[in-house]
Amino acid sequence: MFFGAGNLIFPPFLGMESGTDWVIGFLCFILIDVALSCLGIFALNAAGGANAAVEGSLGRVPGLVLNTAVILCTGMIIAEPRTAATTYEMSIVPLFGDSVNMLAFSALFFAVVLALSIRQTRLVSIIGKVLTPLLVLCVFVIIVTGVVYPLGEIGAPLSSHAAQDGILAGYQAMDVLACVGFAIVMENAARTAGYTRREDQLKVIAGASVVAGALLAVIYGGLTYLGASSALAFGAGMDRSTLIVEITKHLLGNTGVIILGIIVGLACLTTAIGLTGASASYFERTTHGKISYRTGVIVTVLVSFAICNLGLNAIVAFAAPILSVVCPPFMVCVVMVLFKKRMGTTWPIKGAALGAFGVSLLTTIDDTYGVLPAIKQLPFTDLGFSWLPFAIVGGIIGAVAFKAIKGNKESKAVA
Repeated sequence: MFFGAGNLIFPPFLGMESGTDWVIGFLCFILIDVALSCLGIFALNAAGGANAAVEGSLGRVPGLVLNTAVILCTGMIIAEPRTAATTYEMSIVPLFGDSVNMLAFSALFFAVVLALSIRQTRLVSIIGKVLTPLLVLCVFVIIVTGVVYPLGEIGAPLSSHAAQDGILAGYQAMDVLACVGFAIVMENAARTAGYTRREDQLKVIAGASVVAGALLAVIYGGLTYLGASSALAFGAGMDRSTLIVEITKHLLGNTGVIILGIIVGLACLTTAIGLTGASASYFERTTHGKISYRTGVIVTVLVSFAICNLGLNAIVAFAAPILSVVCPPFMVCVVMVLFKKRMGTTWPIKGAALGAFGVSLLTTIDDTYGVLPAIKQLPFTDLGFSWLPFAIVGGIIGAVAFKAIKGNKESKAVA
């Protein structure tokens, strides 16, 4: 489910811009996209489930707002529409040109998504047993060919911010956000497969997360390398979708374009199915059954169908500021929820999330409108982590405040 549109188009573009620094960009990308995503699946389930973990850490209303924002981003507003738009631009247009229009294709694409996700119990079986093995095989064909027959020498970096570019690409891939819905899907799948004890569910989910993380890291490493080796061969200026098409065409000719079309279709279809099921399951749980799973599936598909016709570049453009605000506080929650029992209180999590959110919001406002230039002077801005020191400070303030209030209550009780 994790390997979708962004996972295919962002690593090669990152490699092209990073040049000889491609390993740095790649490592930062997998830190955000792979490590935190797979950790998040386990952490949220270990803390009682995706809904309970975040809401139990931030409070019911802030947790509900953050969870819902995450689900909307990964579902019907950004990630799912992007799957159809990417499939059209990278699978349909290179093979058929303008003879197939976007509206007709997206209607067919989401009809298939609807048919394959309407039954909740079939989700993981369809994706895991059929679609993903084909996807991985096709991706490996392109990567191995590119390693054995390199496109060219790796040149100097086109960007001086390889680490920051890797982090931002990790945000755009959106897997770290998808772990909210995917954690629910994995929990349902484990239970359906016969793992009724909580300990057994966590064990099988942890194992699946490790396997997924290893495969994703290998695939991303290969795709980033292909992009790095293409810069001198193709030159700068290509957009994300065009770059991977040209790389594949150069390596495998027209046959490669067909293989890429299959890869894109499978990658986007698996992710769209997973996101549809995750969104529907989330709203069913959140509304206590008032919005049924089937209703959630239908609404998610219809809204995604409407938005995807804006086109891939438009979706990527309006997604960037939204993700830059939502990702940091959510990542803080995912990491800190692992230590919630040891902390004995949720105050540090609340303080850290608030610190991350505040700075991310101000940074995004400056990136969009250029009205807060002082923000660029914050530490770690070049790495894309300007929010991190404030998250740490917020967490410390939360812990100190909790101890002070607790100590004051104990003093009054003794008196």
